[in-house]
Amino acid sequence: MAKNQKKLGEILVDLGVCQVKEVEKALAHAKTKGMRIGEALVDLKICSEANVYKALAAQYNMEYVDLEKSAIPPNAVNLIPDDLMRKYVIVPLGTEHGKVRVAIHDPLDFEMQEILRFRLGKEIRAVLAPKTRIKQILDNLFNSSAANTIDKTMDRTIDRLKDSMDKTLDKSLDKSLDRSIDKSIDIAGMGEDAMTDATQAPIIKLVQSLIAEAVRNRASDIHIEPMKDRVQLRYRIDGECVVRDKIPIRMKNPLISRLKIMAGIDIAEKRLPQDGRIKLKVDNVQIDFRVSSLPAVHGESMVLRILRPDSVRIGLEALGFEEDDFRTFQRIIKRPNGIFLVTGPTGSGKTTTLYGALNILNRPDRKIITAEDPVEYNFAGINQCQIRDNVGFTFKSVLRAMLRQAPNIILVGEIRDLEVAEIAIQAALTGHLVFSTLHTNDAPGAITRLIDMGVKPFLVASALQAVMAQRLIRVLCPKCKQVDREPDLNWLKLAGIGPNDLTGKTLYKPRGCDHCSGTGFRGRVGIFELMQMNSEIRNLAFERAPTNKIRKAALASGMKSLLMDGRLKILNGTTTAEEIVKVAQVDGLIA
Repeated sequence: MAKNQKKLGEILVDLGVCQVKEVEKALAHAKTKGMRIGEALVDLKICSEANVYKALAAQYNMEYVDLEKSAIPPNAVNLIPDDLMRKYVIVPLGTEHGKVRVAIHDPLDFEMQEILRFRLGKEIRAVLAPKTRIKQILDNLFNSSAANTIDKTMDRTIDRLKDSMDKTLDKSLDKSLDRSIDKSIDIAGMGEDAMTDATQAPIIKLVQSLIAEAVRNRASDIHIEPMKDRVQLRYRIDGECVVRDKIPIRMKNPLISRLKIMAGIDIAEKRLPQDGRIKLKVDNVQIDFRVSSLPAVHGESMVLRILRPDSVRIGLEALGFEEDDFRTFQRIIKRPNGIFLVTGPTGSGKTTTLYGALNILNRPDRKIITAEDPVEYNFAGINQCQIRDNVGFTFKSVLRAMLRQAPNIILVGEIRDLEVAEIAIQAALTGHLVFSTLHTNDAPGAITRLIDMGVKPFLVASALQAVMAQRLIRVLCPKCKQVDREPDLNWLKLAGIGPNDLTGKTLYKPRGCDHCSGTGFRGRVGIFELMQMNSEIRNLAFERAPTNKIRKAALASGMKSLLMDGRLKILNGTTTAEEIVKVAQVDGLIA
């Protein structure tokens, strides 16, 4: 409160509503009864409730609304969910310049306003009205008795939330979560009065809302990041982080505790990183969430990776392959033995590509075993092993056991060290088809990387069949993309596109619409660099040739670089030059 702000009693005296002695009497009464001075003035019948709220409005520079005279628009009550109106004793009065106009009775309940803003996705314009009158309107609206207490209203709200959670949560999730949430949040530091301060009831709904919203907005990750004075909520959509909202800092502990309980991780452990998993049904679709917590300066940061089953079953055709690369890829994955590597940084779609290949190869006459850390998607007919380093169930031990299971096809989540690389190569040389990933910038770099690990060059040359590097690029929204009549020549030059390349071609640029949430892009596809091993490249590998020589030989044998593949997607109107230059390796680019 500002230093020059008048007290409520002083304002009432200035308005001539009461005398100084009456204010002093009300102060004593308020202290005895544990109530606010405004409530005491009304309780002693010194002032009417309307006069007290008029003075409050003047004190906090708010608009006062006389609900006796102000008519509530017929459709206004649909602006705010019933549970929020009953819980906080508020009533919507319509919209004004894109903001929801809400009659409230407590000008200091900023948390309620933040929750409203989050739930509605709109800004709030709060106006002040007497609490008794708001309750009468709500009682008439919901056909309930005015004698019902706020506690009973809250009990009904919590019961409704529990019913909703039971319908939404997967049956495998323990239904006692909602019953135990009180105790769990109390452990997290909420205290014994967690229920009485009405902070818990919104938590269940808040978590459900932010998860459902992220899934519906096609987010791949939900980032919950405590800051000094707030909790920042961000969604990663099409590879870009978007700030969604700022949650009040008071809700940090219950929010983190709720997510930890749902993920099955220890809510009392706040010093160490933890991992967990959540299974939820969103819009009748089963979604898995991989949860990671990381202690930070202002509290635990949590990230929920959204794993959609349909994202790996979209088919290889939808991944963005050009026709010639697609035919080559299909030939490679149908070979009886050898190693096929997919390379690229984290988040470049390597797992999706390999799962797409396994989906094609998954037939009753083939045995497929995978070793993954973690298992992100479940496939019928495939034996998937979850790596657990803490019990000795490592990539090395799983690979050795795999070979005794007589598989036709093996997928190794990632080649991390020499031992795993050597076992994978031995498997390939003994008649197995091995898929795996490696972190390198381009396809030719995989050969150098394996040799640097300590794998003998002749083993790399003989076992490796092909290497594919890939990146993900954003696709222009099909509903709003528009012709770019004056493209930026600098970006085109960096992408390797000259004036002669533009003959007969139409370039497009993003605009933004509701379909793409105003970004101008919707969805992503890959750009690929597919290098097949031939005699020249095998000789270079055997001779420990540097990456640039291997790359030159691969390009001479017909390999398209990432930039060359991206260039085709610019010219066919799939994306923009700026998008390609951002993800492909471009000489001369300064970020």
